[in-house]
Amino acid sequence: MPSPQLPLATPFDDDALHEECGVFGVIGVPDASTFVALGLHALQHRGQEAGGIVSYHPDHGFNNARRFGYVRDNFTSAKVIDTLPGPVAIGHVRYATSGSRGPTAIRDVQPFFGEFAMGGAALAHNGNITNANALRRELIERGSIFQSSSDSECIIHLMARSLQRDIPSRMEDALRRVEGAFSIVAMTRTKLIGVRDPLGVRPLVLGRVGDAWVLSSETCALDIIGAEFVREVEPGELVIATAKGVESRFPFRRAKPRFCIFEHVYFSRPDSILGGRSVYETREAIGRELARESPVDADLVCPVPDSGTPAAIGFSLESGIPYAMGIIRNQYVGRTFIEPTEQIRNMGVRLKLNVNRALIKDKRVILVDDSVVRGTTSRKIKEMILDAGAKEVHFRIASPPTAWPCFYGVDTPQREKLLAATMSEEEMRDHLSVDSLKFISLDGLYRAVGETQGRNATCPQYCDACFSGEYPVAPKDMLDQGFEMKTTAAE
Repeated sequence: MPSPQLPLATPFDDDALHEECGVFGVIGVPDASTFVALGLHALQHRGQEAGGIVSYHPDHGFNNARRFGYVRDNFTSAKVIDTLPGPVAIGHVRYATSGSRGPTAIRDVQPFFGEFAMGGAALAHNGNITNANALRRELIERGSIFQSSSDSECIIHLMARSLQRDIPSRMEDALRRVEGAFSIVAMTRTKLIGVRDPLGVRPLVLGRVGDAWVLSSETCALDIIGAEFVREVEPGELVIATAKGVESRFPFRRAKPRFCIFEHVYFSRPDSILGGRSVYETREAIGRELARESPVDADLVCPVPDSGTPAAIGFSLESGIPYAMGIIRNQYVGRTFIEPTEQIRNMGVRLKLNVNRALIKDKRVILVDDSVVRGTTSRKIKEMILDAGAKEVHFRIASPPTAWPCFYGVDTPQREKLLAATMSEEEMRDHLSVDSLKFISLDGLYRAVGETQGRNATCPQYCDACFSGEYPVAPKDMLDQGFEMKTTAAE
């Protein structure tokens, strides 16, 4: 039997930021794994490399399935779901960013499971542990045997060494040793557990469907199973859902929340709700703010699909310049089945995007995109627009320049590979060879997400380290490897 392989990446995937994963869990329904599979399908945008589900049934114990590829290809058949019986289950979708890749990488696919003196437990983690290397060295020296290269496995080993008498307390004990960002969904035989780090960097919400409780990275995954949104799990909160209801604990020292602002810009689905605000409406507001900050005479406002669409609509509404679908996305490209040879790589974004020539010819075009990372995709899109006969190309970017890597659960290139880390805005315009290039200001982005006074420089309301270089938690492992940090954010 051939070895399983990761889906082949499309040749333009290295010029985008990727959220590392999404988590989902249900307790209180006979077929919990079915609900989890649906929830993971709704969270597929948060991770496309692999997924996994763990369930528990009193007669069959814990069972798990981990697969490479899309949820739709692996967890929609009765053959798989029937192996995951029980009233409680959790799941995880993953974007591979570190560790092994290829046939052996299945060991890195979550959820992770551990058997403790008081019973088994599984957990799925969204985020990144910034002191994982130090913890791993310590645990190995004390006898722990790791089965994966994932930072998340440290939590299981820390739980195993805890002297607390129950799983939630062991999890609290373990997470007090952990630095960085974590939104976790975990399960025991009778409990569904959710916890966010004290800064609340990554999202986690609580929902209810009938008498069952649900935990999810985003509200859009509640919608797919008909669940009611109850509330967000608060930063630093641990919730325990059982047949008796939901218990809430706050085991960590309180801190001022620093939710990832890029969730509003790009990562979350536009039909989700974050902080009581529609993601779609926030992105439209970003476009409006961008039009006010950086107006330009043009004939059309066109989104770079699909992430630039709401911001482009906002830009058009504010500026009065007509909105048009000047670029059409191939909805079926997914992870290409074609081996990415040099010839295929040279085709670039044409595998995914095509210009609507009838609209573009002889027009001055404003292209609205969510971000510029390496700049390679932006240059190819510009060339496509000019080849279609556009007279001018103006880029408007719905986020500030991405000049610093993220260490809290986002796959970001090394700093020297980020275009904004080595070039000014004008130098980037020359590099992309466009008529103009403007990014929304950091203050403007804050206003668009609801902070009417802009960014409070002495106490930012969000984590914006990828733009500002101000890290709310010092990335210990990266500092040990020689990373030069600009500063830590003010307390």
